[in-house]
Amino acid sequence: MTQLLPSMGADLRVIVVGSTGGIGAAFIDSLATSDQVSQIYALSRQGRSHPSPKVANLTFDFTDEGSIEAAAEALRETGAFDLCIIATGLLQGEGIAPEKNMRAMSLEAFQKSFMVNTFGPAVTAKYFLPLMRRDGKAVLAALSARVGSISDNRIGGWYAYRASKAALNMILKTLSIEFGRRFKETVIIGLHPGTVDTDLSKPFQGNVPEGKLFTAEFSASKLLAVIDQVKPEDSGSLFAWDGEKVPF
Repeated sequence: MTQLLPSMGADLRVIVVGSTGGIGAAFIDSLATSDQVSQIYALSRQGRSHPSPKVANLTFDFTDEGSIEAAAEALRETGAFDLCIIATGLLQGEGIAPEKNMRAMSLEAFQKSFMVNTFGPAVTAKYFLPLMRRDGKAVLAALSARVGSISDNRIGGWYAYRASKAALNMILKTLSIEFGRRFKETVIIGLHPGTVDTDLSKPFQGNVPEGKLFTAEFSASKLLAVIDQVKPEDSGSLFAWDGEKVPF
């Protein structure tokens, strides 16, 4: 048996939000190969077929609370879940780009960045956390970023992206406090995937040190190892791909 998540038992039921993105798709490919995983629900706006019979596609609009709620209700009927990965993010595109200085800031960039990087994951957590199992380890993990760390910000720039990821980290921390009072085995964490060779990072790959540009498959495998290792006392933290805890 291929054991990707030995700390979480067998017959795992998984949700991956943002399943058509580079890292989201890599999570699904990796999880689908494991005998430990019995069902994967892949959520995205477009939907994408997958050769594994374990994978079921569900389309929804990440920016529409009604659509998120409807998706959660559809999933509720299938049973409890062990793992929910929110693999979404927006750095550039859709008419915006990371700001080099304050003159480049715009309301549009903040609105789009916060919608994808903060508001969407927050509302998804609102409806999907109640779907998680209560009789063992359950993990909700959202892709965040090291640049969302306030204490680690040493070069400035990238205002909207930094701020939206910092806000996401606060959402995850606050959720962990609320859930930790009642559901002691639920772990809520942020994940920093490193610089991954996806559309999100392509304009900035020229500045990446040699050996630090990862494939989506490599990053997903490392992040699954982090998910396996985290314990309830780690809830509310941000972890990098190598298991390092990133300060807020």
